[in-house]
Amino acid sequence: MQLLPGRLFGDPPGLRLVIPHGGGAVPYHWGRYRGLADMLGQPPVESNVMGNVFFDTCVYHQPGIDLLLDVIDTGNVLFGSEMVGAVRGIDPTTGHHFDDTRRYIEASALDDRARAAVCEHNVRRVYPRLDAALRRAGR
Repeated sequence: MQLLPGRLFGDPPGLRLVIPHGGGAVPYHWGRYRGLADMLGQPPVESNVMGNVFFDTCVYHQPGIDLLLDVIDTGNVLFGSEMVGAVRGIDPTTGHHFDDTRRYIEASALDDRARAAVCEHNVRRVYPRLDAALRRAGR
């Protein structure tokens, strides 16, 4: 919310923020942010903030990932996983580790192009030095 009226991206226009864990409550409050931007006479959230803000996929259940991917433009979602997640157990309902975020992306309704964007292309765009290092390594 604080990003809406602020001019955080005015001076350093290349500044990028990655909000972990699917942005927390962001997907639930997206309509609120859009409405507040309108009410405050600000440009739409999609053009005012989302050129610089990204969310990772460290969300530990399929409905959460699906909501994130439904609400947030795919170009603003980066694959994220945790080496040792906060919940290291196995989900008794599915038999899979809670923090195995890759399987949630694979089971989502994303097409191949969007899945490649989330899993690789967006990360390379947001982290250009990583992209350069991968290119040097022939990847």
